[in-house]
Amino acid sequence: MEVGLLVSSTSFIKRLGESILHKSDIFTLEVVKDSLMAIGEEMFYALARTSMSPIIYEVLDFASGLTDAKGQLLTQGNGVTGFIGMLTFMVKETLDKFRDDLHPGDIIILNDPYGGGGSHLSDVGLVMPIFYEGELIAFSANKGHWTEVGGKDAGSWTTDSTEIYQEGLQFPTVKLFQQGQVNQALLDLIEANVRFPELSLGDLWAQVAGLRTGEKRFHELCRKHGKDVVLTSIDYMLDYGEQLSRSELKKLPNGVYTAEDFIDDDGIGNGPFLITCQVTITDDEFIVDFTGSAKQAPGPINCSYSGLVSSVRALFLAATNPSQDVNDGVFRPLRVIAQKGSVIHAERPAPVATNWESRNFAADVAWKALAPILPERLTAGHLESVCAVILGGVKPDTNERFLIVEPSVGGWGAGFGIDGQNGQFCIGDGETYNVPVEVAETRYGVRLTEYSFHTDGAGAGQFRGGCGVVRGYEALTDSQFVTASFGRHKFVPWGTAGGEPGSRNQVEIVRKDGTIEGPFGKCARMVLNQGDIVRLITATGGGYGSPLLRDANHVVQDVKNGWLTCEQARDVYGVLINPANYTIDGFTEERRKSS
Repeated sequence: MEVGLLVSSTSFIKRLGESILHKSDIFTLEVVKDSLMAIGEEMFYALARTSMSPIIYEVLDFASGLTDAKGQLLTQGNGVTGFIGMLTFMVKETLDKFRDDLHPGDIIILNDPYGGGGSHLSDVGLVMPIFYEGELIAFSANKGHWTEVGGKDAGSWTTDSTEIYQEGLQFPTVKLFQQGQVNQALLDLIEANVRFPELSLGDLWAQVAGLRTGEKRFHELCRKHGKDVVLTSIDYMLDYGEQLSRSELKKLPNGVYTAEDFIDDDGIGNGPFLITCQVTITDDEFIVDFTGSAKQAPGPINCSYSGLVSSVRALFLAATNPSQDVNDGVFRPLRVIAQKGSVIHAERPAPVATNWESRNFAADVAWKALAPILPERLTAGHLESVCAVILGGVKPDTNERFLIVEPSVGGWGAGFGIDGQNGQFCIGDGETYNVPVEVAETRYGVRLTEYSFHTDGAGAGQFRGGCGVVRGYEALTDSQFVTASFGRHKFVPWGTAGGEPGSRNQVEIVRKDGTIEGPFGKCARMVLNQGDIVRLITATGGGYGSPLLRDANHVVQDVKNGWLTCEQARDVYGVLINPANYTIDGFTEERRKSS
């Protein structure tokens, strides 16, 4: 702990009135700060352990945490990296609408992407004001992906919607609870409009449990240390986050850095869509400017400004201090600029069902701009897309309907001194998980035919890109369907410092008779009959450095481990390997010249 830095903070000292100083010291404030963080974690686990949907309790597609009375984020238990900051927007939207009409026991529900939600309608947020001694002092909030919120397609997201009204129920910041009394009419409305009400309402009650856990623990903290000490600790927490962030910012090379890239398409035939980015770094600011990017799309790849900011926050942390605890003070030096009406700052009623295709992409292009100057922190391009899939139909044993909604893992780019990571989720998903094979085969009408690494040899470099995966689902009944959105199908992950590009994400369908359809980047409601297999294939990440500079012994190990073939070792890396005993027989002329 940098005590000198803390004590010298004039902004912090000004906030400490004499009436507080005699009650608390720096160590007490640290204890309270850590207690607030622990509350966020407990809220996270309370929600996960009481939810009904695998997308929440297995995949961890949700976030929960606390804000102060102004909506500034204090702590966030995070499954999905792309939700960093969305709780802030949710609370501020709640304050804008109900500032003079908030009471103990109120819970607000919202999912409007253009009014504080930030992502798509499936990500439903709840906000609860926390009062102590009659004063509004904080909020508990969470946001979780419901398996169903209605709309024209099962699973409530698709690749071919053309307006938000097709994508499900919209909750425009309304009260679910009024002073402790549930709005039964709203629950009835939800139950009547979703295809799996037991899952959606079950997840809603899990979110309520998470909020109440936060309220209970916050009250206990105030009783233990006193309200004034807790509020002072909140200011301390935010200011300290800012100090650490600015300290790390000063270590970055000042300058203006640019990059651009193209989103494949919007799912309904339009595209590609240009994303252009300029990152300006000074000692005091980190400005990410997307001016000049494409206009919002007719199809559902658009994202709102709050979603964009949340994704760029992940990049900001990666560039400055990845291990830093997250609160709104950390992001005070960050500014994000985007034109209204663009694909990354879309306006109602643009569809947003697969918003990650632009939201993650924008962060990836900013990453691309900075990777050459921060090689020790930022790797080459990765799979980028959530590579999300919906599989639906009926189970063969019970004829009950089922619905799988899940993301896919893939390859990350190589970096300075390191190969890329194999089979990891994209920047927007973070610490999430697949639905386990055993759960999928037990609960759904499918069989997993394959789950293996995608060893295509792409992403070659002195340090090679990480491998994607291949996952196969076989339909066990007729008339099942698959919807998938696999971005970076046409524009593959980029290499850096002379490394080669990675490979593409793709979906293909192997019919029972052996015929193959695809590969696709996006598809909507494609029919699967018994015996048909959908294969989900994710990208290999980009490489770092020239492949001809890769250590020859590492190339041998890559061949032995199945990452490369002997032919790829020769043609790409310039290493001649005897396949009988994996010894080096020599080197190509091109490799000898490069050494």
